[in-house]
Amino acid sequence: MLKYLEDLIAQGEHQELDFKFEISDASKIARSLCAFANTNGGRLLVGVKDNGVIAGIRSDEEIFMVEAASRIWCRPEVNISAKEWQIGKKNILEVYVPPGQQRPHLAGDREGNWKAYVRSGDQNFVANRILLQVWKREGSDHGVYIKFTDAERILLRYLEDHNTITLSRFARISGIKRSKAETILVRFLLLHLIRIHFTENHVFYSLEQNTSET
Repeated sequence: MLKYLEDLIAQGEHQELDFKFEISDASKIARSLCAFANTNGGRLLVGVKDNGVIAGIRSDEEIFMVEAASRIWCRPEVNISAKEWQIGKKNILEVYVPPGQQRPHLAGDREGNWKAYVRSGDQNFVANRILLQVWKREGSDHGVYIKFTDAERILLRYLEDHNTITLSRFARISGIKRSKAETILVRFLLLHLIRIHFTENHVFYSLEQNTSET
């Protein structure tokens, strides 16, 4: 299994893989667990530095802290499976998180705040109102309907010409209220016509066929 871990670490951190040097706070690791569950699932390697150097886990307490994070600091609880690997004299903890079936999973902090996180690239981001509405509608028995008014046509034409758009720009160029623009984007996301992207600076949207990354 040494090659399995070496190949995994060689990938570097990405949307479905995160490295943690150590776990010192169960509430903080809950963000990563929820982000994986809210996106496409993924793996957490504990005892590995951000640059891929194997440091090894420091104590068995880290295993219990991951389990506590999934049970206590995630709502609803995030299902995980954990396995400990040994490379030389160092141990690595591999934590697998499957895609969640009850999105959104919320991660709590010690101030009593609960937020939904999403994984994009090698980072975790707080989910915005639009994505929260998408998750809420995913569990509904009601269908999704779109009436192609000028606003919807403007959105599609703009994306065909410019590839990406933000909520604010969509509302501005279509001359509609922000709440109406949000509703249209939610419906387009539910119908898989567009995709949502998170970055450190802003959230934007693109046509589904224009990208393969969330």
